[in-house]
Amino acid sequence: MTIPSAEGFLPAASCLPCTAEEERAAVDALTREADANVKDGDLRYLISQRYKGGPEISRKVICEDPTSRRYIVDVYPLHLTLIDERDNSARTIKLSRKAKVSELYRLVCSLLSVEQSKVHIWDHYQKLKNKKLTNRNETLEEAQLLMDQEILLEVSADDIWSSDHCTRSTSNELALLPLEPTTSSFSIAGGPNFSNGYSSGIGSSLSQDNSLNPLVKDIEDGYSNFSNGTKDDIHGLTGLHNLGNTCFMNSAIQSLVHTPPLVEYFLKEYTQEINTENPLGLQGELAVAFAELLRKLWSAGRTSVPPRAFKSKLSRFAPQFSGYNQHDSQELLAFLLDGLHEDLNRVKKKPYIEAKDADDRPDEEFAEECWNYHKARNDSIIVDKFQGQYKSTLVCPECNKISVTFDPFMYLSLPLPSTVTRMMTVTVFSGTGDSLPMPYTVTVPKNGVCRDLCKALSDACCLKESETLLLGEVYDYRIYRYFSPLELLHIIKDGDQLVAYKLPAGHEKLLRIEILHRNVDRFTPEPQFNARKLIGSPLVTCIPNDSTRKADIYAAVSAVLAPFVRANVHAPGESLLNGSRPSLDGIVLRDNGASCEKGLSTSNVDEARSDAEFLPFKLYLSDDKGHIRNPVEEDSDHVFGLPMRLLMGWSDKEHEIYNLKYMDDLPDVFKPGFMSKKTRQEAVNLFSCLDAFLKDEPLGPDDMWYCPCCKEHRQASKKLDLWRLPEILVVHLKRFSYSRYMKNKLDTFVNFPIHDLDMTKYAKHTSGGDQPHIYELYAVINHYGGLGGGHYSAYAKLIKEDSWYHFDDSHVSSVNEEETRTSAAYLLFYRRVDGNSCAMSDVVPVDIHMVDSLEA
Repeated sequence: MTIPSAEGFLPAASCLPCTAEEERAAVDALTREADANVKDGDLRYLISQRYKGGPEISRKVICEDPTSRRYIVDVYPLHLTLIDERDNSARTIKLSRKAKVSELYRLVCSLLSVEQSKVHIWDHYQKLKNKKLTNRNETLEEAQLLMDQEILLEVSADDIWSSDHCTRSTSNELALLPLEPTTSSFSIAGGPNFSNGYSSGIGSSLSQDNSLNPLVKDIEDGYSNFSNGTKDDIHGLTGLHNLGNTCFMNSAIQSLVHTPPLVEYFLKEYTQEINTENPLGLQGELAVAFAELLRKLWSAGRTSVPPRAFKSKLSRFAPQFSGYNQHDSQELLAFLLDGLHEDLNRVKKKPYIEAKDADDRPDEEFAEECWNYHKARNDSIIVDKFQGQYKSTLVCPECNKISVTFDPFMYLSLPLPSTVTRMMTVTVFSGTGDSLPMPYTVTVPKNGVCRDLCKALSDACCLKESETLLLGEVYDYRIYRYFSPLELLHIIKDGDQLVAYKLPAGHEKLLRIEILHRNVDRFTPEPQFNARKLIGSPLVTCIPNDSTRKADIYAAVSAVLAPFVRANVHAPGESLLNGSRPSLDGIVLRDNGASCEKGLSTSNVDEARSDAEFLPFKLYLSDDKGHIRNPVEEDSDHVFGLPMRLLMGWSDKEHEIYNLKYMDDLPDVFKPGFMSKKTRQEAVNLFSCLDAFLKDEPLGPDDMWYCPCCKEHRQASKKLDLWRLPEILVVHLKRFSYSRYMKNKLDTFVNFPIHDLDMTKYAKHTSGGDQPHIYELYAVINHYGGLGGGHYSAYAKLIKEDSWYHFDDSHVSSVNEEETRTSAAYLLFYRRVDGNSCAMSDVVPVDIHMVDSLEA
């Protein structure tokens, strides 16, 4: 497939990525963005806009399933590193994963100009000769070649190689050596029987076609009961090799293979439930690969296993996990459970079911109907054991329409309380001139709206019933913007400077005056401004729309400035210390106009005394940046509905009368320091995380709900409840937070119970009467480190042994129960112990003797 631009093929350019890793990342990013943001057929335009042209990106269309004639685009071709044994040179070649081994031979021989009869190619994974690629009819995927791995080229001097060349023990080559005898003969995954320590009937097949022999594949993957490693009769203590940044996958696998219902299921005859017709799965290949891996991990006397075959199948189902980049264990777990469900879905043909409304029916009836509809399309061991049901309630803020839906869930993603709330500092100014500005620090919901912030500030500053708050942001000493009540708080950064102005209720009907400040060189009738930079914080007040005379404007500004008058300055007539209105240079404010609209009146000063020589300061009509300076005349023209912006000139005289320091240096919304470090170290309870997850919260502006009554999209409030709880409860602690401006990981210690997790009060529906929902912990996935780089490991409990173990890739060690409760806990796995769950003691102990053939 060639992706053209909007005008045709993309012209050559240097702006496109050139390395293999960058090319994969670019294709992956473009594919995701195209799926999310553009319609069909617009991908060409998207690429053209993103990279402004570039070389062609060619991809093949391959047949994924010949029986159903399903074709897909091979977005991620295999990148293989070819090592020439003659000079140890390396080069990268690209082939489709569906290409035959014969095509690989032709390509290599063409590149190196050698005859195919003299060439042998080895699977050189981890720089070891694992398997010679002799079956030229199998695909590279069937040969289990992985992304970015090495293959080794051998070129013989003679056309004919000696027959014993492939059976000598060199490096890591497989050889026919006497094997450690076993007490009985048995079959491994459908392979040949061993008796008296020798194989019967495999002979030279080791050097001819290893891919056709399940036993040989097991040996290649480290699956041999005759391993040199220390034998252990305890089952389930096998580690997994780290294939390269695959600790995220290993931890998820260990947690699942120690889940009692899954162990019991995959050790029995599960193949009858494989769905080979489901286009959403891998026709059972992922389930078979997982079952093979589970059986290997539960056999006794084992060393660690490299999960190469399983990773190959998983990468086909979720191509974003191909290669060896770092990924999120929770994300992989979600894809893995989804893939296993689709491969094991008992529903061969999903019926079409139209979504219905509750129509005021009881919750029990509607919830059961929704669950039955879900089970009619999705029925597997994953649904039976891992899926529960939410109750989601939406309430329209305009018409109070209530909409109730019931949706399935696979795991609970719980926010940490420190990620639910945030501390915000806002400076409150008086728009009526009755107090100095005061900063207040309040705690608000992180996903809340500005209305929540105003409410918290109102309580903190003891706001009167006749007053309201106007919330705004100050930037560069001017008002950058005002916030509406429904704007989300997450758009406000910690480094912003917020102000709130106390104004009379109903101030929307009044004329708003914004006052900016700038220094002047001297006090003259026409002062000269010495800098373009503003000073101080802007002030806001209100006057009636019909009171725009010069005297009214000056009187209103004088009232707002009254709290800033220095203590040693006494205006003529009245003292500033007795709480009366100030009188400055003949401007007497008899009513500051703060009570209500009817009571708003300004000084009726004689116009003859409002000349420049009696004015305490100079005001100019200006713009929002203070660039325009038009003196305020007797009759000021103003456009109704727009704020009046005034620029006040500050000379030495104004600085002597008013104390400007109260308007300087506004605090940031949040400044990290001792308090933030202390909060990060505080321990929280798992139930507080649950309460934060289930609390009522408004939807974001990008997630508006269409109200069927209003016929419009509304920012409704949403409430989640747990209606039906699963047998296996997976809890995801959201330690990673991402925003437009920053990324962060929280190392908060969450105190989660190991035994007797009582979820009864959270379950709104109980199918078994009054039976409590009691859960017990059996596995934990840990994440160590930060966002730049980290490491995953897992704790898992052998329930039959009543002992905990630490699975750190290939290393397995015993741990105490209390050691599993750390601040690194990321995913928690609980099983219900109310009598309906599968006890691990009921699972037949797994031995290599009992593993049935997967080909049966």
